Amino acid sequence: MEVHYLVLLFSIFWRGCQGIMWSLAPNTQKCLKEELHANVLVAGEYEVGEAPGQRVDYIVRDSKGHILSQKDSINKGKFTFVTETYDTFEVCFISKVPPERRGISQEVFLNIKVGFEAKNYEGNTWIGEAAKLKPMELELKRLEDLSEAIVQDFTLMRKREEEMRDTNESTNNRVLFFSIFSMVCLLGLATWQVLYLRRYFKAKKLIE
Repeated sequence: MEVHYLVLLFSIFWRGCQGIMWSLAPNTQKCLKEELHANVLVAGEYEVGEAPGQRVDYIVRDSKGHILSQKDSINKGKFTFVTETYDTFEVCFISKVPPERRGISQEVFLNIKVGFEAKNYEGNTWIGEAAKLKPMELELKRLEDLSEAIVQDFTLMRKREEEMRDTNESTNNRVLFFSIFSMVCLLGLATWQVLYLRRYFKAKKLIE
């Protein structure tokens, strides 16, 4: 089965996300991949165009193959999951058509929200009813979650920057040591060649 990959940039700053739409060819698979840090809420909503006699499945998994969400024969629905570790996650939509049928392409619409954007403050019963929050308190809760998401994102970026800096420094040191080692080897080889040729020419009595 042919596999296509799309790049989907998940961002806690992505406000008013309208989702993406693409055409899924018969008996093919398209996946959207992105790296996410730990303890991030991901909420997705999908809709697949109808095509008699063929089906579309979806599966959400991490880089180790662990399935986080899965459903067969989909047409419209939602899914949510929370990341446990920093990893690369992918959402795949798989078209399946019986061999005796001639398949057609199906339109797939997907809207994914991550982190702060994935929380529904108006319809979330845990926040609105169980916590008994007033409208002003609810807005403050939303702003608090937004600030925490921004802090987490900057912390992650700082950590990545430190890792990249350490990698660059380590690479520079290794290149320097390799360069010095190469120069020493070349000088040693050149010295050996000069001494060897001198002894050879003396042995042949070409030089004194």
